[in-house]
Amino acid sequence: MKQDIRKLTAVQLKDWFTKNGEQGFRAKQVHEWLWKKSASSFEQMTNLSLSTREVLNANFEIRPLTVDQQQKSNDGTIKSSFKLFDGNLVEGVLIPALRNDDLDRMTACVSSQVGCSLTCKFCATGYMDRKRNLDAAEIYDQVVAIDRQAKENYDAPLTNIVYMGMGEPLLNYKNVLESVDRITSPDGLGMSPKRITVSTAGIAKMIRQLGDDAVKFNLALSLHAANDQKRDQIMPINESNTLEALGDALAYFYKKTGTRITFEYILFYNFNDTLQDAQELWKFTKRVPAKVNIIEYNPIAEANFKNTDPQTLDKFAGYLESKGVIVNVRRSRGKDIDAACGQLAGKKV
Repeated sequence: MKQDIRKLTAVQLKDWFTKNGEQGFRAKQVHEWLWKKSASSFEQMTNLSLSTREVLNANFEIRPLTVDQQQKSNDGTIKSSFKLFDGNLVEGVLIPALRNDDLDRMTACVSSQVGCSLTCKFCATGYMDRKRNLDAAEIYDQVVAIDRQAKENYDAPLTNIVYMGMGEPLLNYKNVLESVDRITSPDGLGMSPKRITVSTAGIAKMIRQLGDDAVKFNLALSLHAANDQKRDQIMPINESNTLEALGDALAYFYKKTGTRITFEYILFYNFNDTLQDAQELWKFTKRVPAKVNIIEYNPIAEANFKNTDPQTLDKFAGYLESKGVIVNVRRSRGKDIDAACGQLAGKKV
């Protein structure tokens, strides 16, 4: 079986070339084709000789993902089902954002796992089995494909990337960080890490590891309740990663990186939307410099949660703002094609 060439480092690639009688500088050319020019075949590497390309083709393969299905929402959001080399499917989303009728942001929402193991009760992906982690190249390929969609549909490149698709990024730690490196490196796509946000359901040990690794990207915590009893009910991961443990880990992360945290909070009707809930959230935000994104709930067939009403949302947000918390209310995009937050489940259309 041929080796996946994108699993080799630049050093390993150079070693292979020299051991096989090729000039070492060819490795740099191949590396550039793979990560800067996003080549999906050796035939595209036109500055290599035909014989070199044939040798590469005989020993290696490139495993690019392909678009299996694509849907466009009434609001312009585009959801793609991506097929991986082994036939597994993941979903990614392009979210165009307007400001004063002009395109302001182009955001790619990418997946990090096939399925998920965390079983969050409000999330469609949580009702799937976790089949495997994505490797760094598969995450990178989602960004390349969604960037292409942005240019084709809106004549604009991606401006932001969020790891908020299928899976828990911090349970695929090595590959997620490697993918960020490929996306941000001058030898890769050259995007700013400050334009990237990794969202976690809350793995305290790995949040601390992010601090030790001095990552430059943004971190978001899917909180959704600021007391353990309620969070246990909707996010079983909280039983082994309590709010106290998460608060300590986030403070450590901030101390190491200086990066403000984003708390994501879905307001569920008659569950976590009272002023007492808002007060508990405010107290939790005091643990570390943070802002709060209040997210509209997107119903799924597997759960009976409901979105809170507009008046309750306004009171909740208003309380936080009165305490000096930065609050953004995020309206869902792509609900009509099951592309909104919590709805990704790989369903065929």
